[in-house]
Amino acid sequence: MGRPIFFLVLFLLSIAGSAIAQTAPQAAGGQDAELKFVVYVSRHGVRSPTGKPEQYNPYSNASWPSWDVPPGYLTKHGYELMELFGAYDRMELASQGLLSDKGCEDAAHITIHADSDQRTRETGLALASGLLPGCKVAVQAQPEGTDDPLFHFLPTAAAEVDAGLAAAAINGRIGNSPEVLTDTYHSQIAELDRILASCGTPSARKAKRTSLFDIPARLAPGKGDRMAELKGPLSTAATLTENILLEYTQGMDSASVGWGCVDGVKLRSLIDLHTAASDFAQRTTIIARAQGSNLLDHVRRALEQAASGKPVAGAPSAPDDRALFLIGHDTNITNLAGMLNLTWIVDGRRDDTPPGGALIFELWRTRSTGSYFVQTYYTAQSFEQMRAASPLTLETPPQRVHLYLPGCSQLQLSCALPAFSESLRQAADLRYVDPR
Repeated sequence: MGRPIFFLVLFLLSIAGSAIAQTAPQAAGGQDAELKFVVYVSRHGVRSPTGKPEQYNPYSNASWPSWDVPPGYLTKHGYELMELFGAYDRMELASQGLLSDKGCEDAAHITIHADSDQRTRETGLALASGLLPGCKVAVQAQPEGTDDPLFHFLPTAAAEVDAGLAAAAINGRIGNSPEVLTDTYHSQIAELDRILASCGTPSARKAKRTSLFDIPARLAPGKGDRMAELKGPLSTAATLTENILLEYTQGMDSASVGWGCVDGVKLRSLIDLHTAASDFAQRTTIIARAQGSNLLDHVRRALEQAASGKPVAGAPSAPDDRALFLIGHDTNITNLAGMLNLTWIVDGRRDDTPPGGALIFELWRTRSTGSYFVQTYYTAQSFEQMRAASPLTLETPPQRVHLYLPGCSQLQLSCALPAFSESLRQAADLRYVDPR
């Protein structure tokens, strides 16, 4: 084969591969399948940092910006972004025939269950407002300050937790040396430390800055609902990087995002620090199973209930629901991803879980056979879509990638429902599952 023809073939194959990737959700079912039910496990929208500026100021020469909401609260901008996501979900589900494109009739067939925090409850209200504007949609949530066992460690399982083993599991992943994390991510930690040291206007009254590299690296068994304590330069850098991410996605002026030193390109590089820290702290199997088994098992119950049309004990949705939104935190998504060995690349970032991002489980029915299968996705807005509050449409959607689920995914990345359910059963640890 001549070189021009050879490269033409490669080019055509690349186009074909791209087309297959873009149409995979439709191709898996074709005209013989219909969407019956969807579960979204979503992170809340853009919030303020969970700590006060004075907690972060020791690491920077300049002071961190102030926010107009209390620590950890969903912002007005964050609310707007989740309204946009809800409106897009309505358009997408209507295009697939699951919901109507307008009106309130579907409100009776949608359940929204949020964690008890302000940021998760308000995210639920924002999604409902965008999804079903002007309609009455209740957002289920426990009283604020209550740890909802769907999103937090199951209280009755406290006696089963082996914090020493959790620390040992992380230790085994890092070569018995917490310092290795500092060495592995040294260049990115150093870049963030440079920004903290040199960007912005230093405070006249500021004491000597604490460098990220001055923080001792250590690993110890955790207490309460924290199974292990992994501290050090990487963990602190992860928190500070996420704070800069929140500044960027909040739409703050450029001078306030990393004191004028961080743009979208720089942020995509730095955010790996947060992803890496979350990997060790939340994806480690023993931790992910303890924290995520109850949520994962309830996702399974909801899907099986939707397929049978009959009540399943403990399912967080109704038998005739068409969509279920479970609104929690990035830790919930990371736990489930760790349990199921799910990975993704969205917006140039690997396994990142930004505000508003969601795992999606779609239940499809094959018309000719009546059999059911599940397709799994991850979706998130790009940093720039969040920063600009860009409208989301079928022509300008959030990014969405089809996920491979080891143990059941077939060529089209779909799982037959029985195999999918079995994969979830095997991934969950029944000691941490509420049977009710």
